[in-house]
Amino acid sequence: MGQHVSREDFEWVYTEEPHATRRKLILEKYPQIKKLFGYDPWFKYVAGSMVLVQFIMLFVMKGQSWPVILLVAYFFGGVLNHSLMLAVHEIAHNLAFGHARPMANRILGFFCNLPIGVPMSISFKKYHLEHHRYQGDEIADTDIPTYLEAKLFCTTLGKFFWVCLQPFFYIFRPLIVNPKPPTRLEIINVIIQIIFDAFVVYFFGWKVLLYLILGSIMAMGLHPVAGHFVSEHYMFAKGFETYSYYGPLNWITFNVGYHNEHHDFPAVPGSRLPLVKKIAPEFYDTMPQHTSWTRVLYDFIMDPTVGPYARVKRKEKGLSS
Repeated sequence: MGQHVSREDFEWVYTEEPHATRRKLILEKYPQIKKLFGYDPWFKYVAGSMVLVQFIMLFVMKGQSWPVILLVAYFFGGVLNHSLMLAVHEIAHNLAFGHARPMANRILGFFCNLPIGVPMSISFKKYHLEHHRYQGDEIADTDIPTYLEAKLFCTTLGKFFWVCLQPFFYIFRPLIVNPKPPTRLEIINVIIQIIFDAFVVYFFGWKVLLYLILGSIMAMGLHPVAGHFVSEHYMFAKGFETYSYYGPLNWITFNVGYHNEHHDFPAVPGSRLPLVKKIAPEFYDTMPQHTSWTRVLYDFIMDPTVGPYARVKRKEKGLSS
């Protein structure tokens, strides 16, 4: 424990992000992939039913002891809320109702946000689309840890705490690295969430609200489903900046594990990402991939050559040039 990683800086590259290039190559060879573009008509029912399950859990958790609240939040409620965060991720790409109905996507985002307990659906969209457009950009891509994080949490013990604290870095990092004034929809998101949280406290009590919020926080930290945060873009193999995972946790995370496929084709809904790999396997089978998100977290913490510095950074044309 406590051994310093060998990295002392991020991996700087001076090439364009790889996904636009690969997208062009794949579409030249397999133009039929364009038929996968568009929204998933079943998505709203799947995401909506998860919200309804959490509404039922409000009644179940009322009057429960703290140990029960925390255990159910970690093993059940937090998993549902993490899945709802990834529903918000789909919605950010307008994959619930399509690009022609942006407001319908935003309203569903407000609804899916409710059990998470903290307003995030509009803010997430604002920053996430820049993560796609400017992947690796030192300012625009707020998915990348700051120098302070990388310096403070580069030991084994430090990385353990960094993984546990991931939800707070995800919340506050964009506000520090690339602050943006709040939009009208963000303010509406906050108002709706406060009203819902107040409703939960009034009718079910503070404990039940904490069941929702603590579940969201715990399932973003040291939790198997949170392994995708590290697995997606931390450089476990030199020269590769995005990684896919094809295991069973995709079933409850809208196939976010198909991450190379998602970045190559963000217009394809999660339910159809396996078809991208099936159509163009030679583009994906040859790249390094993860087999377990739990193993990803273990390796990230224990391997001295991997840590917050293990990210590709670039000076992209655009925001930071």
